[in-house]
Order: sequence, then structure tokens, then C-alpha cells
Amino acid sequence: MASSYTAPLSLRDTLFAYAKKHYQTTPVYLWRNLPGYAVLRHPENQKWYALLLCVPREKAGLTGDGMIDLMDVKCDPVLAGSLRAHPGILPGYHMNKAGWISLCLDGSVETELLFSLLDTSYLLTLPPQTRRAAAGPRDWLIPANPAYFDVEAAFEQSPLLLWTQRAHIHPKDTVYLYMGAPISALGYACDVVETDLPRIPPDPTQPDRKQMKLRLLHRFAPTDLPFSRLKELDVRAVRGPRNVPAPLKEAICQIWPEAPRPLTLGLETTVPKNQ
Repeated sequence: MASSYTAPLSLRDTLFAYAKKHYQTTPVYLWRNLPGYAVLRHPENQKWYALLLCVPREKAGLTGDGMIDLMDVKCDPVLAGSLRAHPGILPGYHMNKAGWISLCLDGSVETELLFSLLDTSYLLTLPPQTRRAAAGPRDWLIPANPAYFDVEAAFEQSPLLLWTQRAHIHPKDTVYLYMGAPISALGYACDVVETDLPRIPPDPTQPDRKQMKLRLLHRFAPTDLPFSRLKELDVRAVRGPRNVPAPLKEAICQIWPEAPRPLTLGLETTVPKNQ
């Protein structure tokens, strides 16, 4: 459906060009009576990943008269609150405010941040399996019990180690082993070489339980990232496999600059500081 919308579209055009280049999608105008409303959606399932609209400023909760262009994008609810503290980022207009935000297209939000948040929305609205492939390798934090298994002795014998596989861990992911008491600190970084290996010896009580093969990449000193420090980095407990939060990853990279940096299509968007 052709659009007759004639308001200035400089930032819109920039975003549309970005979406076409990176995702091969073009805007669709679904409402004849709302020519200023355009949708960007996945071609496979038609699911929206952005809505561009033009609304009165007062309806968007802004001061002043006239209209303003907005772009609604899906966002991690954990980040949404912090992002809304940034000038030009509002609760999602006409969308679920827990998972969507509105970005003002008036120059108050930097273009690079618009791109990053559009990337995030595109990824979050993909089907789960496609999303996992697009996100690339991930970082995992996994607990290890020194009283049950001597990890250091195992690595002294070989840099390769078989480990019980839980969660949706894939080859090329990075696993960080947290050593429980009495060490209570981050101990090792490993890359995942293979997954879905049969358990040796087989466990008849858990026939579906698989193993993964880990390769040692780096040893951390117990004083590098003790549990007291992890608590300051958004890790309150390590009871099972979990994602490595961004603050912890930043601390890891300071200690170990060679740490793998997975691509996440914007999922690790840095929350901007208020100007």
C-alpha cells in the first residue's frame, strides 16, 4: 500500500535503508487512514520488529505542540527501565510497555543507538531456533563443586574435560566455571568443543543426560573474581547454568583481555548515561 505521508523523513529513511541493507525488509503501510504509520516485519512469519508512527507530542507524553515521529521496538524488559531514563526514549506507544519502548526520531537519540536497538528488536522477535543461530556463541556461568570433583587435577592431566551438559549449550559457546566453597570464586574459562555426547559410563537412571567437551582457555586466580565481587556484578547465586551478565563480562575482559566476545546483535546494548 503506497504512503502519502509527506512529513520530513530523514531519520526514517536512514532506518529504512539500514533495515533493507541488514535484514532485507522494507516498510509496509497497513492502514490507509494512518499514512504516517509504517511496519518493519520478518518476511518469514510477518512478525513486527518495529513500528514507525507519527503522533501528537502531547499523546506521547511530551511537552510542546505539533507532531513527532516515533519508532517502537521490542526490548529486554530488564533494560527497558534504564533505557527510558535516557532523553528521547519513552514507554512503548500503543504497545506492551513491559517489553516495548518508543524512540523519538527528533535527534534526541543517537543514530547508532537507534541502529543497536533496532538490531535487538529484530533478534528478539525471531523464532527461537532462528534467534539462537543468529545470536552466535554465548557465555555461560556454571557451578563446580571442588569437594565432588577436582577440576584443577583434571586440567593438569589434559586441557580437555568432559562435563555434564545442561541448558541449551552449543559448540563455540564459552563456559566459565564458578568454583564453590571453599574457593568461592570464578575459576576457569573454557570453550565448548562438542556437545550432546553420550555419557560414559552410561547412567541408567538418567539415560537422556548428555555430556559436553570443554577445552581450557584461561585460569583465574581466586582473588580475581571472588563471590563477594560477583555479587557486585549482578551474580547473586550460581546454582545452575546461567548467562554471564554484562557487568561480569566487562570485569572478565579487564582481567583477561583475550576473552571471547560473542556477537549478540545488540542484546548487550550499553545503557546510555543521561546527558
